[in-house]
Amino acid sequence: MNERLLPWTGSEGKPCYLVGDGTGYVSRVADQVEQVQLGMAESLLEHTTELLDGPGRRLTGEELHYLIRRLVESLKEITRIADSRGARLRNLPEHVPDDVKKSDAAPTTG
Repeated sequence: MNERLLPWTGSEGKPCYLVGDGTGYVSRVADQVEQVQLGMAESLLEHTTELLDGPGRRLTGEELHYLIRRLVESLKEITRIADSRGARLRNLPEHVPDDVKKSDAAPTTG
């Protein structure tokens, strides 16, 4: 059994954890939420770059404030995902069977 930091908070902004083997319904929902959060972060970065690099485009103070708020929210979500995944990696067994190493190996090119 492992403990997983979930990609959302509970009441009063407190962290939520799931104890299990990582194959249940809530684990799958958490995986989907993480994917959505990562995708939204990528879109936000692209949008921010376009806004800041656009020729002749000047953002108002209100627009900048809104943009910074969204970036902070996204950074918090991404940090939570990184913390959760890092904790799960630390809980992996030290010895990984050879057949698992081979099946998870990145393909080589060239």
